[in-house]
Amino acid sequence: MGAFDTYLAELEARHLADLRFSDVTRALRALSSAYVERRESALADHKALDGAGKRAAFAMYYGPLHFLLVQHIIKQIAPTLAPGVVVDLGCGTGVAGAAVATYASPSLGVVGIDTHPWTLEEARFTYKAFGLRHDVRRAHAAKTRFPAETSIVVAAFVVNELNEKDRAALLDHIKRAKIRTLIIEPISQRISPWWDDWAPEFQRMGGQADVWKARVDLPPLVKRLAKASGLRPEVLTARSLFA
Repeated sequence: MGAFDTYLAELEARHLADLRFSDVTRALRALSSAYVERRESALADHKALDGAGKRAAFAMYYGPLHFLLVQHIIKQIAPTLAPGVVVDLGCGTGVAGAAVATYASPSLGVVGIDTHPWTLEEARFTYKAFGLRHDVRRAHAAKTRFPAETSIVVAAFVVNELNEKDRAALLDHIKRAKIRTLIIEPISQRISPWWDDWAPEFQRMGGQADVWKARVDLPPLVKRLAKASGLRPEVLTARSLFA
């Protein structure tokens, strides 16, 4: 069994220990609606992660999808990674950092940064399931100083959650740090109206802006959840900035 399969098995056992599968699918429908239709209010104060059902749905469904999407992107734009650690900004359940760290050979260490206590605990579980050397810290993405041994910074689906002041501070920090940085956001620019300001900045740093539509082999767990919830994740989409 590979590391990803081990992670999925442990993830399912972890969240279905106290919940029924039907509880998770019902929560997934509510969570999907919150992200698509009421994103701003749902993200305020982490309301989207209220309750064990929504947390399980977020981890079991979006976690594997985001892992596969991030790994698809990193394979295309960064053939090699220097030794060191991945700084996983706004790490959530830790899947973006894990995807980048396990792509490297040998695997990199990970420093997970987030403000939500539950996501930090979930990120700790994710990194451990993949056998990664890790450090998890409660801190703000825009106010984090990158360790000297940083190989790459990844910020997946987090910059759009920052306010304008914090986004500006993060961009300034990225420009001054001169460290490989990968930003991933939803494909809709309605969610990220700041994108047209950030893309030229990354290009001036010698970087690139890309749009992704990736077909991936969905794991059985995700297929079951999608079918039961009426979701269709056949094609994973995103925008990315890389410098």
